[in-house]
Amino acid sequence: MKKLHRHLYPIIVLCSLSGGVSLAQDAAKIELGSQLYAQNCVFCHQADAIGKPGFAPSLSNPEFLSIASDKFILGTIRDGRPGTGMPPFAHLGRDQGRAILAYLRSFSKLPHRAKEVDAEPDAHGDPRLGQQWFEYICSTCHGPEGDGYAAGGTGTAIGKVGTLNKVSDGFLRVTIKEGRSNTRMLGFSGPAGLANLSDQEIDDIIVYLRTLTK
Repeated sequence: MKKLHRHLYPIIVLCSLSGGVSLAQDAAKIELGSQLYAQNCVFCHQADAIGKPGFAPSLSNPEFLSIASDKFILGTIRDGRPGTGMPPFAHLGRDQGRAILAYLRSFSKLPHRAKEVDAEPDAHGDPRLGQQWFEYICSTCHGPEGDGYAAGGTGTAIGKVGTLNKVSDGFLRVTIKEGRSNTRMLGFSGPAGLANLSDQEIDDIIVYLRTLTK
C-alpha cells in the first residue's frame, strides 16, 4: 500500500468514522497536492513548505495561511513573482493549482480570516513619512527598494509589483502588525513588537510601498 502523506491521517480517520465521500476527496486532493509540491515547489520552499531565509518564504506559516486568500495563493502559483526567483506555474492549470493549495492548507493551525483582512479599509497616509520608516525599519531585511532577496536581504520582495498587485492593504497591515511566527518577520505593533508603530505609521508605510510600483 502506498505510504500516505502524514497530514492525511486525521482526514482518513474522520472519513472512516463518518463515511463521508467529500472527506475522502479532500484527502485525495491533499495527497495529489503533496506530490505536485514535491515535483515543483520543494526545491525552493523546502520540505513541509517551511521555506528558507534569504531564499524562499515559508508557505506553511500559520499566520500567512490565516490571512492569505485562496485567490492570492492561486494567483501567485499561476503568475509567479516577476523580478524574483518565483517563476509562473500557469502550465499546472487550475485543478493542479488547487491541489497544491489544498496541501498547503493542510498545515493551517489558525482560523482562516482572509475575507475579514482583505475587507479592511485602504491605507491613507503620508508616503514621505512611510519612506522614512521603511528605510529605518524595513529595508534591513527587505532591501532599500523592497527588492528582497535580490538585494541580499532575508525578507521577501514586498516592493515588487508581483506582490503588491495581489495583496490588499489589510494583508500588509496585519502582516506588519502581527508578523509571522518562527520567521525573521516579527510584529511591529505593541510593546512586544520590534518597534511600537502606531496604526497611522503603519498606514504611512503601506502608502509608501504602493508608490514603488508606479
